[in-house]
Parts: sequence; C-alpha cells; structure tokens
Amino acid sequence: MKTIQLRRYTLVDGEYDAFLSWWSEWMPRVRPAAGFTIEFALGLPATNEFVWAVSAEGDEAEFLERESTYLASDARAQAFDGVPQRVADYNIRFVDEIA
Repeated sequence: MKTIQLRRYTLVDGEYDAFLSWWSEWMPRVRPAAGFTIEFALGLPATNEFVWAVSAEGDEAEFLERESTYLASDARAQAFDGVPQRVADYNIRFVDEIA
C-alpha cells in the first residue's frame, strides 16, 4: 500500500522560474532521502501554477509520521534556508490512485 499526496501551488507573481529552479535542485534530493517518491511534477506557466505528487509506502498515518520527521529534518531546513516565500496558495490533499 502507498499513500499519495497531491500538492497544487499557485506561485507568487514573478517567481515561477526561480521556484522551478529551486524545486528541481532540492526536492529530488531531500524528498526521496526522507522515504518519499516523487510521482510527477508539472508546471503551468500560463497560470503561474505548479502541481506535483509525492507518495510513501504505508497508510495515511504512516505518511503523516514520515512527513513530520521530514519537516523537522536538517536536510529540509537546508533546502529552505534563505529561500523567499514563492508560493502564494497551497492546496494539498491525499488522493486515490485510479489507474
């Protein structure tokens, strides 16, 4: 069993390219190291949006426990150190895999 979290962001105006550059540098390193799999990542430059999904083995409670550890990790702190707020709106939900 795996749990998937869909993460939809509306980015701060003018930060799209900087966000993608930062995300591409850091997330493929820190999320897998914390036990997550990045399922996909898609950018929508016309609407200043970024959509991605991250998964982890186990149920939702196990995902949340792993995420809590990740959020408190030194690796995550390093990834976000000195980075300005580039996400204006977050929409984060657990989803079911259909196909």
